[in-house]
Amino acid sequence: MPFLLSQLSTLLPWLYLLALLPVAMSASNSPVARFWWPARIAGYLGFALVLLALLQATLDGRENDRLGLAMASLISLLALVIIDFSQRYLEGEPGQRRYVLALLGTLAAVALVVTSRDLFVVVGAWITSSLCLHQLLTFYRDRPMAQVVAHKKFIASRLADICLMMATLLLVRAGGDSAITVILDEVAMRLQANATLGWDLQLAAVLLVLAVILKSAQLPLHGWLIQVMEAPTPVSALLHAGLVNLGGFVLLRFAPLLSAAPTAQTLLVVVGGGTAVLAGLVMMTRISIKVRLAWSTCAQMGLMLLECGLGLYELALVHLLAHSLYKAYAFLGAGETVTQVRRQALCDPRPALGLQQVLLALGLATLWVALLHGLWNMLLPAHSLPLMALVILAIGLAPWCLRLSGAWHSLGMLTLVLGLYLLWHLAAAHVLGSSPAPSVLQHYLGLLALLLFVTLYVFQGLIITRPNGALARRLYPLAFAGFYLDEHFTRLTFRLWPVRHAPSSVDATGDSQ
Repeated sequence: MPFLLSQLSTLLPWLYLLALLPVAMSASNSPVARFWWPARIAGYLGFALVLLALLQATLDGRENDRLGLAMASLISLLALVIIDFSQRYLEGEPGQRRYVLALLGTLAAVALVVTSRDLFVVVGAWITSSLCLHQLLTFYRDRPMAQVVAHKKFIASRLADICLMMATLLLVRAGGDSAITVILDEVAMRLQANATLGWDLQLAAVLLVLAVILKSAQLPLHGWLIQVMEAPTPVSALLHAGLVNLGGFVLLRFAPLLSAAPTAQTLLVVVGGGTAVLAGLVMMTRISIKVRLAWSTCAQMGLMLLECGLGLYELALVHLLAHSLYKAYAFLGAGETVTQVRRQALCDPRPALGLQQVLLALGLATLWVALLHGLWNMLLPAHSLPLMALVILAIGLAPWCLRLSGAWHSLGMLTLVLGLYLLWHLAAAHVLGSSPAPSVLQHYLGLLALLLFVTLYVFQGLIITRPNGALARRLYPLAFAGFYLDEHFTRLTFRLWPVRHAPSSVDATGDSQ
């Protein structure tokens, strides 16, 4: 019985597939409720199933797949919320049977990615999730923009699949088995024997990183994520809170391999860091809430890949979980944005910020992170925190400090947020186990990341404090156009593989005209 309970999380994808069968066998003219009740039952049962698995893992104390269980918990919660929201959102819409089938297929594939330990199954499920998502993105088949953007995503995903399959063949060839644990054991044996990986594992790591970059909408192939706004809102929540984050999960699965592959680490830091900076600047120019959230996802995924490239796997796991929950909440609550803006308009306007206040906020965040780090070392000396993680945390909290009012209130909230992060960091370390020690290259890459973050913070500070200055006037047209990075891929897409429906009018900013 304990063994059965410890494997409960692996039943999650099959539960969603089981719910898919009665929907598939129902006639298309059946009552709409008949399509939704299997999905809703699967949502509640799946969440209860994972809760039982978590309880058993806590009481059992045996070695379990903690990372897979953590991700299964996240997916079951998102599935429960998105299924319930989708039924209310699509009330009265035609084609709900097709939507439920694609939604359950996507959830089953995503759950299989995080719960399986076989590389062939993981890759097959990841590809399947993309194909099922394509049906959700094109739910409104009469909208040309939806067809165009889904077509761009289809091409980017198939390029990623090619890289993923090539990496899989190299990894299975090196390990002699498709089990991920066996492959990682082979990586550890090679490192103990030669202190370096062979060409096959080095190339596999690079191909794996390229696949994650393509599926995570990193620059310059990011346009499909920014422009895919014609899909229903719950589909956007599923995409930004679930599927895009699978790349970060796969990197965490193969952390021992990445930590021994310098080229793959450099690629993650350069592409992820560049995407985080540029997307962060572009996001400041957006008015549409969904487009702004899409650019935010692009930037956050870049930051997550950078963290993996620097070996900050605990921080990346905390970032992944927090980003998923936030994006699901932000997209599902996007309809309340107008109400929130009206409420803010009734409040007293905030005073204009100066450059001195921006720098003071950075100093306050840095000082408080350093103080809490010292307290952490006194209480938990065995669990040291990486210096680069603390730097990223300080720079990330600095803009948030600008929105606080009252000295004691500010310090109290800042202490609470930092304390919660430290607890989450400790929990992430427990989930991931021992992480590989950072290499010499990662220290140099950390300096590059520090330069990128400081540059972004200074640029944003200058734009906020001097919105009519020369820098803001020169940078705004470029940032509003997304630095024209997506135009080349879009033109190449239409030239090599034209879409069946021509777009009515599409610009480079991600907004349809």
